[in-house]
Amino acid sequence: MTKAIKPHFPDAVVGEVRVAERNDGTNRCARFKLSYARGDGPKALFFKAHSSKHRIVHLRNGNLFIEPNLFRSGAELPLDHPRVYRVLVELLRLDFLLVMEDLAERGADPRDASRPLSVAQAANGLRSLARMHSAYWGFSRWTHPHLGWVRTWAPSQGWQVGLRRFVPKGLERAGGMLPDEVARLSGDAVVDLWARYVRTLAEGPMTLLHADAHIGNIYVLPGDQVGFLDWQVVRRGNWSQDVGYFLVGALTEADRRAHERDLVEEYRQALDVPQGERPSREAAWMRYRASAAYGLAIWLSTLGTDGYQSREISATLAQRYAAAFVELDCLGALTGA
Repeated sequence: MTKAIKPHFPDAVVGEVRVAERNDGTNRCARFKLSYARGDGPKALFFKAHSSKHRIVHLRNGNLFIEPNLFRSGAELPLDHPRVYRVLVELLRLDFLLVMEDLAERGADPRDASRPLSVAQAANGLRSLARMHSAYWGFSRWTHPHLGWVRTWAPSQGWQVGLRRFVPKGLERAGGMLPDEVARLSGDAVVDLWARYVRTLAEGPMTLLHADAHIGNIYVLPGDQVGFLDWQVVRRGNWSQDVGYFLVGALTEADRRAHERDLVEEYRQALDVPQGERPSREAAWMRYRASAAYGLAIWLSTLGTDGYQSREISATLAQRYAAAFVELDCLGALTGA
């Protein structure tokens, strides 16, 4: 523990350590309480490693070492995220360890689908995404060589294998909760639409994407600032994937319907990019409408699995993305995206 925090707290010597919490879910996570023999440092640390149950899925999807590579790279992320003190990678064992701050020390409030954001909080989250997207606008391996390993979004077979296996089960479990226009789709049709949308993410100005910015990877700080967890899916691609996936999942359906146009415009205006490269209001709205295809497939697939998220959380998010898919005429938007 002392070695992990030494670069940040050079006078600290850890005395005692005790496990305060442990969770072996999608990842293996633990919180440790610390006391100090000398000096001072964080009162707690959060450890994260891969779950052995899901390691092969992360490998198949190309996500296995993205988060440790991101934080080892020293890349600046101009939005709130957990501070990472130390990164260890075991290539042969297909594993890693992140030693991070305990966000509870900053009063962070982790959210999930049962506790959506307010409209004001969602606006703050979009402005944060706009800052990051602006900083990496035009991102490529030549503009940012230290991030040359980041993949451009593509509907790879690794992703599609899992989606095609579990989306049909998710549709079955959703029962009568989905709009008829979604319920009558086959699993393959849902995945085909996901793939069609993901292909559009390689078009237009590229940026660095969190790429997994759903409500379960979000926390709210005092003052309603929004931070982002779990950088395991980082990709290079079009801004719309972060914005749509975040916005539709983070709000209640009523708040989304009432405020989404204004919120998409809030994001667009917050982009600090050359005027000629800023998407027009009409183009931004079209891209946003098309993005519902992404979240729909992901959360129907998650609903069809066991051990990733609770069925209640998965069903709630599948419903949110399904409602947006229909109400925003996602199919029509995909034609123009």
